[in-house]
Amino acid sequence: MKTALLAGTHSGCGKTTVMLTLLQYFRKNKQTIKAFKAGPDFLDPLWHQAITGTPSYNLDTRMMGAEACRTLLIQQAANHDVALIEGVMGLFDGASGVGKEGSSLDLARVLACPVILVVDAGGMSGSIAALVSGFSQYAEQRGVNISGIIANRVGSEYHAGLLKAALVEHDLPPLIAWMARSDQPLKERHLGLMRPEEGSLPDFLPSFHADEDAFMAAFVRTIQPASRPVQAGQRLKGRTIAVAKDQACCFIYPANLDWLQEQGAKLLFFSPVAGEPVPEAADALWLPGGYPELYASELASSASWPSLRAAVESGMPVLAECGGAMLLGRELVDKDGQRWPMADIFSYVSLMQPKLAALGYREEGGCAKGHEFHYSRREQDEGLPAGFNCLSGDQGVRHKNVRASYVHWYFASNSDQVAAWFM
Repeated sequence: MKTALLAGTHSGCGKTTVMLTLLQYFRKNKQTIKAFKAGPDFLDPLWHQAITGTPSYNLDTRMMGAEACRTLLIQQAANHDVALIEGVMGLFDGASGVGKEGSSLDLARVLACPVILVVDAGGMSGSIAALVSGFSQYAEQRGVNISGIIANRVGSEYHAGLLKAALVEHDLPPLIAWMARSDQPLKERHLGLMRPEEGSLPDFLPSFHADEDAFMAAFVRTIQPASRPVQAGQRLKGRTIAVAKDQACCFIYPANLDWLQEQGAKLLFFSPVAGEPVPEAADALWLPGGYPELYASELASSASWPSLRAAVESGMPVLAECGGAMLLGRELVDKDGQRWPMADIFSYVSLMQPKLAALGYREEGGCAKGHEFHYSRREQDEGLPAGFNCLSGDQGVRHKNVRASYVHWYFASNSDQVAAWFM
């Protein structure tokens, strides 16, 4: 298995477009490819999966820890020719500092894999040498090798030749591929890219030009351990957990589903958008986040609400995250100011706003870790029950056995604590 991390100089340099192009390239060349995403993003992995046909897993040193990242990479990429990790933001951007926890650089360091750097070369020729020199030197100081450069938004083959020559002249990582300027941008909305099912996936390969030998030389072979780590006891054995999964509840880490099943839980899925009831066999319920504001009309008349209210009143453990927590409120107010009734289990109202409301890693007192990223805010009564002991960000609300907040949790970050939420 050959591995590399595809990083960018900054957000907006075209890293995701290049990532999808490379996945198409490997598929065209009949190589089995496993995709990963650095950081807590939910949307980029959906695009990875649209090409590879298999789930793309998140790798995040801040939320998961170094050893968990290494283990997940090896487990998921076993028996594949290539493992390709899409970075987050710019190479050195993370939770704090320069190249520290949560950054693409820190992930490449703990995985001992090289970085392929995406550079937006529009309007640039010799300046690429100064830019790449700075990135390479800073990465080397932290034990990470930039093995190759992919130039994006290149004007012509002649332009690509200028870029390549500048890197060769200054003994810098080579230009291994370039992308011509494209008129096929991926459509975006608040929170990131639109989902693949909302449009067609462009064929980026006509814009992609690679030096095949140099390109493959930028990857490093990853040694797979002979044995897998020993799994702890099954904390949720015999439990049946209902999971809301549809267009409105689509922000689900694949590793969280794996974790629930590894803990012995049986999973049953249902759709609030389609008005499906909470499965009668459920012992606990998970309402993941997503885009309830885009399906407010369907949710306003959802036939799921009576069974959801009954489940809560019966004392069933319920974990509601971000958009899933919005479903539990009295109303959802969309960006146009229209009010839509929700399940009315809590008295709060969720209001969409044009600016970002919160962004960042979160941690509860017992050390369960997660991430918060949303454009809505919760308008709530003073009488709502107290929330949680989070170190920062949304403290959430509680009622009976319901835990509702804006935080998307990474379950394996504290298995004992998270398992207790479903008991």
